[in-house]
Amino acid sequence: MNPQRQLDGMAVLGTALGLGAVILGQWLEGGTLGQITQGVAALIVFGGTAGAVLLSFPWNEVRRALGAVPELYFRETVNLMPIIDEIVRIASLARKEGILALELQKSTIRHEPFRRAIQFVIDGFEPETVREILETEIDARREHEESRARVFEVAGAYAPTIGVLGAVLGLIHVLSMLSDPSKIGSGIAVAFVATVYGVGASNLFFLPWSSRLRRRAQERSQSGELVLIGILGIQEGLSPNFLGEKLRLYVQASDQDRRSEQGAFEAQRSSGGEAVS
Repeated sequence: MNPQRQLDGMAVLGTALGLGAVILGQWLEGGTLGQITQGVAALIVFGGTAGAVLLSFPWNEVRRALGAVPELYFRETVNLMPIIDEIVRIASLARKEGILALELQKSTIRHEPFRRAIQFVIDGFEPETVREILETEIDARREHEESRARVFEVAGAYAPTIGVLGAVLGLIHVLSMLSDPSKIGSGIAVAFVATVYGVGASNLFFLPWSSRLRRRAQERSQSGELVLIGILGIQEGLSPNFLGEKLRLYVQASDQDRRSEQGAFEAQRSSGGEAVS
């Protein structure tokens, strides 16, 4: 299973549209880009968020999350049909010639997780034991993938609060200038730029990146689920045609469930949950 990658135009458009809408709105209100470009505010928000994230996660997880950002703007197409075809082929062989015949065909299996799992069957492992082993591997792989999503999820929770902290610090500075009323208005405007940075970074970048990484983790776990269903089907002696149809139906149902879960997550987030916590 080799995922094919190509630039994801919708992901690029989504980021450009979100960022562009904010800048365009600022311009339509009569403002300028310079009014929301403030180095001190950026230092407080992004430096503070980075510090909180580094305190929350080990460096290797943060590094993996940052390294995954370029991947998010490429579409990853995984063709699961070769895995299904391979499982059906091995199931047909096992049904016709018996489990021990798989020893000679094991080297022809191209999908490495399936080749490793079929060895459990050849070695005579009980179905329940095989299930436990493969489910543990699937969970470990999903946990490894989703740990990257959690880094950005936590960053998305910290950034708005640190933005408010930056705004408060700015207001403290403004209060020190009460003797010069001409500077109060501009000082307050600069103070609230930190809030813009915090809320904007959270909702335009960190939380969308987290959602996309979580979805990608779920997609990648499909191949492991297919191997689990296929191995147990082979051990049960299911008809190869029936097993193949079962695997195809699983893929269809899994895609529908994932879309439903993604929609529910986005609805929960937009209702005021994690983005402003």
